[in-house]
Amino acid sequence: MPPPAVPEISEEVLHESIDARTETLASLRELGPPDLVHLLKQNLRNTGKQTGVYHHVTGVDASSSASLAAYINTLTYKEHGQVATHKIVEGLYCCYNAFSRFDMRVHVTIPGTVEAYCVDERGEKRKATDELWLETYLCSVLRAYSYADDGSGETIRKIMGVRRFNPVTNTETEHRFLSAAESLFFRGWQLGSDSVVQVPNNVSNHLTAGLLKYFHTTGRFASAINLFEKLRTQNVEVSSLLAKVLFMGNEEVQGVRILYQALKDSPMDYVMLDAQADFLLKKALAAEIPAQKEERLKMALGCADRSTIAAPSEFGTWARLAQVYVAMEDWENALTILNSCPMFTYQDKDAPVMPEPKDVYLPTLPETRLEEIDSEPESRYSEQVDPSLLNLRAASYRGTFKLAYGILTEMTAKIGWDQLLKIRSNVFVMEDEYRVEKQDPVTQPPSAMRNPSTDGLRGTPEPTTNGEHTDEEDEDGKSAVDADSTAPTLTNGHGEASSVEKPTHTIDPGEVKADGDTSATTDEHLSRLNNKRLCERWLDSLFMVLYEDLRVYTIWRTQMAQYRAQSMQYKKSAEEWEILGALAERLQHHDEAVEAYRACLAARFSPKALSGILRAFEKQKNTRDTVAAVIRLVTWQYRWYSEFSPELLHTIRALIEEEGAVKVRSIIQATSLPQNVLDLTHHYAALCATFRSSGTDG
Repeated sequence: MPPPAVPEISEEVLHESIDARTETLASLRELGPPDLVHLLKQNLRNTGKQTGVYHHVTGVDASSSASLAAYINTLTYKEHGQVATHKIVEGLYCCYNAFSRFDMRVHVTIPGTVEAYCVDERGEKRKATDELWLETYLCSVLRAYSYADDGSGETIRKIMGVRRFNPVTNTETEHRFLSAAESLFFRGWQLGSDSVVQVPNNVSNHLTAGLLKYFHTTGRFASAINLFEKLRTQNVEVSSLLAKVLFMGNEEVQGVRILYQALKDSPMDYVMLDAQADFLLKKALAAEIPAQKEERLKMALGCADRSTIAAPSEFGTWARLAQVYVAMEDWENALTILNSCPMFTYQDKDAPVMPEPKDVYLPTLPETRLEEIDSEPESRYSEQVDPSLLNLRAASYRGTFKLAYGILTEMTAKIGWDQLLKIRSNVFVMEDEYRVEKQDPVTQPPSAMRNPSTDGLRGTPEPTTNGEHTDEEDEDGKSAVDADSTAPTLTNGHGEASSVEKPTHTIDPGEVKADGDTSATTDEHLSRLNNKRLCERWLDSLFMVLYEDLRVYTIWRTQMAQYRAQSMQYKKSAEEWEILGALAERLQHHDEAVEAYRACLAARFSPKALSGILRAFEKQKNTRDTVAAVIRLVTWQYRWYSEFSPELLHTIRALIEEEGAVKVRSIIQATSLPQNVLDLTHHYAALCATFRSSGTDG
């Protein structure tokens, strides 16, 4: 396989990209940005004229200065035209070490010397040691998985000009990776963690997340079990990771035993309790016998409830408990627990901050030429998009807010919007009833039951408002509104009309506290509301965002139905169809999402739309269509300099496991696409054979 093409971003001022990288070292919080490769090019006709160009890269072997120098050396043989006009005279490779917070650098003079050193957060040069190279290598592999694209193209579009390579291509490089991970495992918490984890620990950090993603992608569960068995002898917490890979490898009985034994030694380990709850919840949802489902959900509830006690400040434990209540169809408790989730501001991955480039050169390899893909960029930027579709805030949710929104939409999909609003008003203190209760006090004895949520009504300290404060655009919407006058009406299958009711606001906890401070009779005034909770402002905002999603979705479906009734074509731009597909998917209307994504692809190629359809094909076990989608996504990725996507590799591995390697290779080959395009996907299948995945023996 030829390597991906080499993008070139030209500098306005020599070495300004290196200076910009050095300046941002002190502000890095996560695994660091992709590696930076800077080249100094000299004009063959005018040797005094030099140009600085750079690109980013992930997945290059960073175990030593020699391997990074070798990468720079490969770039000197690249010819981008019929006649060479420049030659590379210098190269600098920058690779971030997130453990020691140093930027490891290899400077190559062509022809000439190789100098390896590191730069600290103050920009001062330090000596590069073997220990630092080991840390750098491990960070490099983790970054390759963290910055890999999932097939949708969203990660690729975030940073311009990134070459992405597979850091682990055979069992030999796997051994090196796992050996480095074992050596540095108990320092993994220093790397930080995903934004849904409040406090990184030995088993919840970027290192363990990268390891689990690697094992999930490649199916190398025997290697995973071997690694975690060794680490478990040093710390019982590792049992949770061992159980997770056993569950991945369908060794469920052994995984349950591991958790059972480990929890005897560490009964309040929240990660192990959460792993148990997750396993039981999945088993309950897969159960066909109601009594069996109910029994498993009760066990899951016990584990999830205990994990919230063990880690009350972690989002994941509360979210799992809310999911269990949703599965039990206990809607009031589900909403109450969701309201208790501690929300964290999303911390995005470290990205390079570069000065405005002088020029950008994005070449295309002949191997990636495919007519439907090549026409994508030109048409994409000339499309008109309805402003109402661009302003859907749920599309930008990440981290804890995205997961909480997912739980809310799952409840809506199961019980409907109107029913969800009724449950909301039963659980939370609404603004209009608070006003009425204050104006018309009653003298009832205060409730004997007290809890943190209802104590706020009695003037005790303000409950913590989690996450980000989001002020609604229309402040007059704070008054009680029975229904939005502009809400569209949608006729369901029974011919009954239904509309999306605009939710009223809940009372602001801050306002209750202020009233409690100034009024001595709060208990008497609010006695009727003593059994209700105060709704966190972030959750109140989520309801308003969900309303906007539902309103736009309902308008779309209503208009579609009207156009079809009149035998007229419903027209939208490809970008609008893509947004509508993502909207339907968020609201868990999967058939409608596929319909929108297909309409988008009929207008132009879209990796996001195609990856959405691919998910539907995988659920339907539609092998041929799955392969056809993967071929196009792999080609698009390669077109934009990425030869590695863990999700696409996992899809190919799952197909081979199900159908066998011979059949999958035959389906790929039988597709009526150019051979050079098919070879790109054959490369993924060959990786599965290298790792001896299940189904490759035949």
